[in-house]
Amino acid sequence: MIELQHLSKRFPTADGLFTALEDVNLTVSDGDVFGIVGMSGAGKSTLVRCINLLERPSEGRVLIDGLIETADGGPVDLCALSPAQLRQARRSISMIFQQFNLLMQRTCLKNICFPLEIAGASPAQAGKRALELLDLVGLPDKADAYPAQLSGGQKQRIAIARALASDPKVLLCDEATSALDPTTTRSILRLIQDINRRLGITVIVITHEMAVVEEICTKVAILDHGRVAETGTVAEVFSNPKTEAGRRLVYPGGVQVTRQLPGSHIVRLVFHGGTAYQPLIACLAIDCGVKANILGAETKNVDGRAYGYILLGLPDDDAEAAKAVSYLKAQQDVTVEEVENYHV
Repeated sequence: MIELQHLSKRFPTADGLFTALEDVNLTVSDGDVFGIVGMSGAGKSTLVRCINLLERPSEGRVLIDGLIETADGGPVDLCALSPAQLRQARRSISMIFQQFNLLMQRTCLKNICFPLEIAGASPAQAGKRALELLDLVGLPDKADAYPAQLSGGQKQRIAIARALASDPKVLLCDEATSALDPTTTRSILRLIQDINRRLGITVIVITHEMAVVEEICTKVAILDHGRVAETGTVAEVFSNPKTEAGRRLVYPGGVQVTRQLPGSHIVRLVFHGGTAYQPLIACLAIDCGVKANILGAETKNVDGRAYGYILLGLPDDDAEAAKAVSYLKAQQDVTVEEVENYHV
């Protein structure tokens, strides 16, 4: 388990202290794929660097289980460790970055060997382990290639293999797919998900893209101006974001205001995890004979379940609109809200 308690980070500037993080409290359970998402400048990268103490927090504690032995067998506070103890603990916390950070003068095999060599492994031991990791990330034929000969996705796979060389308990991913195209991004995310499932490594994913969270994360925290705006399972946050910061990220399109629809009955359907394959609007037309206009929608398919909302314009006739609302309210995993003074 990873627990951040009242974590704050301030940086001195010419204009005084700048607060990058303020009273952050988070708990990440063992084996989670935990997403930390926010807009640019929210403090995400500072937060992930505080987890392994590349940045030392100004206040608060970073508690992690199982990194080094403690007298009571409990978690250790990284902020309280000596430099030698911190170096030992960091061997169990690996990190991958947006720009890969590979050593360009070393082959892929030698890049993966590098952390093993620092830890004192023999060349034979390091080489054997590196070959195993090349196979794990799907690049067994790239041992003698140099980073300059690889695509972006291949470079990130080598960086992941290097991060796994020390058998970490925690893998930190700081915008690890931001430099990749969508197809390559999906393949890297699937690799990270597979590593989490096969090796049991706890993964923390820092990203500004909700699509990344949607793809592989089990839980998510939304960071806004250095504070945790909300946290929960991906399903909870996607189905009903409780804060303005959450709504901006989950429904980035918002609602455009251009012209009034006088007299129209407007309803918002909010989906809470029912099947993503139910043709609800078509069923409304077939079962009730009511035709509805889709005015806007932000829906997502998470593991075959539907989350998000649809705005519907119903007929002006009060009886027809009431019939449609009654039908929609009878559906499972759907909330129906009437919207007044709506503009599109």
